[in-house]
Amino acid sequence: MKEPVAAAALIVAATAAREVAWAPYSGYRVGAAVMDDMGRIFAGCNVENVSYGLSLCAERSAMAAAVAAGARRLVSAAVVTDAEPPGSPCGACRQWMAEFGGPGMRVVSVSTGGSRREWTLAELLPDPFRISPGEGE
Repeated sequence: MKEPVAAAALIVAATAAREVAWAPYSGYRVGAAVMDDMGRIFAGCNVENVSYGLSLCAERSAMAAAVAAGARRLVSAAVVTDAEPPGSPCGACRQWMAEFGGPGMRVVSVSTGGSRREWTLAELLPDPFRISPGEGE
């Protein structure tokens, strides 16, 4: 799958997931989608909880769906919010991405207004926690 086509498909899936996000406390709805090395797309949304620490980010929701389907290697991700400029994944989500994607994993963040930002995982998290050097790369 070519990169622009893959990014567009991820953005469509993340946008649809954002529509069903559960964000009654912050009102900040987020959708995310990840693609594995076989070209499969998995989507997720943020799910808030009145006890904020128990909330789940959209990116981790999408990655958990991927893992539940047997994916072990992620190559790209998209995040959709209404923030301007588009928000980047939080630190916990970046570390999760490091667990399943290499430093070249592509991450795109898009706002509902059309703004767009892109990074590699290495740019977002240059020195991820690893048990042993090179693990997961």
